[in-house]
Amino acid sequence: MAGRNCLVANDWICGEYLRSRSGELIDATVQHVWITAVSVLIGLVVAFPLALLARSRPRFAGPVLGLTTVLYTVPSLAMFSLLLPVFGLSAALVITGLVLYSLTILVRNILAGLEAVPDEAREAARGMGYGPGRLLWEVELPLALPALMAGLRIATVSTVALTTIGSIVGRGGLGNLIDDALPSFFKAQVLTASVLCVLLAVAADLLLLAVQRLLTPWTRIRTRGAH
Repeated sequence: MAGRNCLVANDWICGEYLRSRSGELIDATVQHVWITAVSVLIGLVVAFPLALLARSRPRFAGPVLGLTTVLYTVPSLAMFSLLLPVFGLSAALVITGLVLYSLTILVRNILAGLEAVPDEAREAARGMGYGPGRLLWEVELPLALPALMAGLRIATVSTVALTTIGSIVGRGGLGNLIDDALPSFFKAQVLTASVLCVLLAVAADLLLLAVQRLLTPWTRIRTRGAH
């Protein structure tokens, strides 16, 4: 009875809402995670060669960084309107927009990580017969991982939040629930979906931090040595 009353009273916290809409919440959360993960992964795949181009051809660095920055400043409604004729009202529309938004963070951090690799490490690797490809994958990339992972964490958390914008085309994950609840100001739904977004962002950040620590054990050794 108390559960029904909290729905009728439109309380912010309502256990009956969680029980009666659990399936809807799970579906929205799964869609949110899927769109976020795919967007960030594609963004990383696109950003990596752009960062390599900017590093190997300095004259392209300005245009690449400038273009990704401009894309990040485009309002979401304008971005989706420009992409709509190509992708229609689909998840691909939202994912493409999120990929474009992620590039400015990912490209800059990958480039910063690669440029921070000590010249001594490169020279030592070349002296041991490392070619450009082996030098990149076995020396430069591992040393650039802290900066790369930092950018990946920022991009992921940002994408978790931006995914809600996809609700304007019905592909916003938890944003769909927030958008549906706003006209009637359904407090429990707005609060629950918003809290789940925050929890997803925190969980994703902690997961990537754990991956970063696993992939860069030397940074932990260096930190302990400093103390």
